[in-house]
Amino acid sequence: MKYFSGLKKIIPFLFVLVLFSCASRKEVVYYQNIDGMASQSKSNAYEIKIQPDDLLMIIVSADDPESALPFNLSTVSVPSVYNLNASRGQETMQFYLVDANGIINFPVLGKLKVGGLTRTELLDLFQTKIAKYIRNPMINLRIMNFKISVQGEVTAPGTYNVASERITLTEALSMAKDLTIYGKRNNILIIREMEGVKSYNRVDITKADFINSPFYYLAQNDVIYVEPNKNRINASAVGANTGVIISVSSLLITLITVIFTITK
Repeated sequence: MKYFSGLKKIIPFLFVLVLFSCASRKEVVYYQNIDGMASQSKSNAYEIKIQPDDLLMIIVSADDPESALPFNLSTVSVPSVYNLNASRGQETMQFYLVDANGIINFPVLGKLKVGGLTRTELLDLFQTKIAKYIRNPMINLRIMNFKISVQGEVTAPGTYNVASERITLTEALSMAKDLTIYGKRNNILIIREMEGVKSYNRVDITKADFINSPFYYLAQNDVIYVEPNKNRINASAVGANTGVIISVSSLLITLITVIFTITK
C-alpha cells in the first residue's frame, strides 16, 4: 500500500516532466553547420529601398553655403509629432514624408519619385539634379523612422527604432533579448512590404547558411514573428487543464489501488 501511495503522488509529476522533456539539440542550437561552411564568406550587398511613409532627412550643403540654402527645408520652433520633447523657441528640423505614391515635394526641384529607389540611387539622383544649380553639392540622406517589430516567443517583444539603416535578423533578435527556450528557431517568419506588395518568408537560424539569405538583412518596417514550438503549445493546453489531468490521474491511481487491494 505504501508503494501505491507513493506512486499516486509521483505519477502526476512524472507526467508533466515527460511532457516538457522533448526538446532536442536540433531545435535549440544556432548555426549548427557553420563548421562545414567556408571560413570567410562575402557579405550580402543589401541596400534598403525607400518606401511610402518613410521620413527622410535630406540636407544639401556646398562649398558656398548660401547657394545650398534654397534646397533645404527651414527649421520650425514648435513641438511636432516627430519631436515631442521640443519646446517653443527650440528649433527642430523638418523631414520629407514619402507619400503613398512614393513621391516627395523637394524645394526647387519640385515633385520627385523616390519610392522604390535604393539610398545610393536616390543620392545619385539628387547629385545629378542639384549639380545643375550649384557647384559640388553634398547630400546627406537618412531615414528617420526606420523600425522593425519582433513578436512571438522572444524575451522582449516590441517595436524597435533602428539608428542605422542596416540591421540583421540576429541583431533584431538580440534587441528583443533573444528567443525564449520555447521559440521555434527553424521557422522564423519575416513579413515584408515592398512597393505595396507583402511577402511572407521563412528563415531557419539553426542552419548557418541563413546568413546568405536575402532576409538576413532586414528592411524598414519588417515584422519578425517567432512561432512557439510544440512544447509551448503543449504547455498552453496543459496549463488550462492541469487540474483536470491531475484529478483524473489521481482517480485512476486510486481505482487501481482499490482494485489491487480487493483482489489481494
